[in-house]
Amino acid sequence: MTTSSQRQTAPAGELDDRVALRLRQGGVRYTGGRRRVVRSLAAVEGPMSAAELTERLDESVPLSSLYRSLTVLAGAGVLDRSHDASGVARFELSEWLGGHHHHLVCLECGAVDDVDLNEADEEALSTIASRVAVSKSFTEVGHRIDIEGICSKCS
Repeated sequence: MTTSSQRQTAPAGELDDRVALRLRQGGVRYTGGRRRVVRSLAAVEGPMSAAELTERLDESVPLSSLYRSLTVLAGAGVLDRSHDASGVARFELSEWLGGHHHHLVCLECGAVDDVDLNEADEEALSTIASRVAVSKSFTEVGHRIDIEGICSKCS
């Protein structure tokens, strides 16, 4: 369901420039370790846990630095933090970097896959989200949908 016309991550140099500017505005340095974390998340589909990132980074970022980087990057709005069905924290690029999308979450293995909707479905979903927000006197600024179920590997 992913459509490349809806969501594309910028080339590494442009991505680094955008993240560096955002961090600089918050008085935070864009260190080599933070750069590797951002690039690793940009290269995959779906959010990753710290353990998955540790494997992907192949010890190029020490575990203590990884956790500190994830905290700093999430605090600066570069990463979005969510939790999978078992409560494990997972991280991905924020929408302003990675584009708007939703998730399929496997309740068995915890896998999280990105899903982009076509324009008509996204518009219908936005209408429903707005209607729900208005009915509760809530000011909507966005929405994110996680569809829970069992992935093909686990079924």
